[in-house]
Amino acid sequence: MTTQIDGQSAAENLIAQGLFADAGVAAIAAGRLHVGDDGSYAALTIDAKPPKEARAAGSVLIGTASWLLGLLAAGLFIVSFAGQYQYIFAARQQKIASVIEAGMLDVGMVIFSLLALGLSRAGKPSRAERILVMVCSFASAGMNYLAADDASPRSVIAYTAAPVFLAIVVDRVVSVVRRHIVGDKEASPWRPLGAAVLAVAHLAGRVLLYLLRLALDMKATAKGLRQMVLDAAPLPSETRAPAKVPVVWQAPPDGSKKAALITLYQQDRRHGDRSQAARAASDLAPRAGLQAGTARTYINDYLASLNGQAS
Repeated sequence: MTTQIDGQSAAENLIAQGLFADAGVAAIAAGRLHVGDDGSYAALTIDAKPPKEARAAGSVLIGTASWLLGLLAAGLFIVSFAGQYQYIFAARQQKIASVIEAGMLDVGMVIFSLLALGLSRAGKPSRAERILVMVCSFASAGMNYLAADDASPRSVIAYTAAPVFLAIVVDRVVSVVRRHIVGDKEASPWRPLGAAVLAVAHLAGRVLLYLLRLALDMKATAKGLRQMVLDAAPLPSETRAPAKVPVVWQAPPDGSKKAALITLYQQDRRHGDRSQAARAASDLAPRAGLQAGTARTYINDYLASLNGQAS
């Protein structure tokens, strides 16, 4: 026969009787006793019960919000599905195929939402899933837009609001769950969209500003815009590196060794031939009273000046 030990007082009584004292009060209180035929305690079995973790503050509220998200998703799924089915059935005239295709994007959004919530509760990144939720919501809104009356803003909002609102709520719930469980702040997939919207708004503001300036001062504005375009898109011939400015050779004063060298070089048959300049300098240097290296420098400068004058 097995009897359950009831509380700490029963465990203390057993220890007082000299039974199972080495197990301890807490261990005995969490176990069961096996009673023999004569009424004695034959053995003790300890139940391994893990201690309950303390529930973090706000867990009940976040859990409630997650359940409400499920109810909201079910309702908005019906709303979005109705609009998509209306458009697809009008185009395909096939009931079963229209039902499947109408639910395709919304079911995908639900799947990615569950994956994002599951990964967030496990403390793992879910950025890809959150981006796919956003993609599905915008695709669903686009399909609903096709079923709406695009001439009526009310009709457009009524058809497209459901999937977009659901995507926003899903992303906020996932973000809160991550901060509550992991404590980190994973970047929201809506951030690039916000940056793109700001960039478009900035560009639109600049365009309007230039249109206003064009109306006030058409000639100067048109001239400035023309110059801006020309500077931004130069022709290929204008993008080449500028040519090096040639070194203009200046004739030395009469009677100098440099002048004598140049005079001798002008009378030499190798005059102007750059490939023979070094050899000619070595041959003419002694006649002008110069070292060969100095003569080569003078002749190279002289040839450079000739090239500059030719260009």
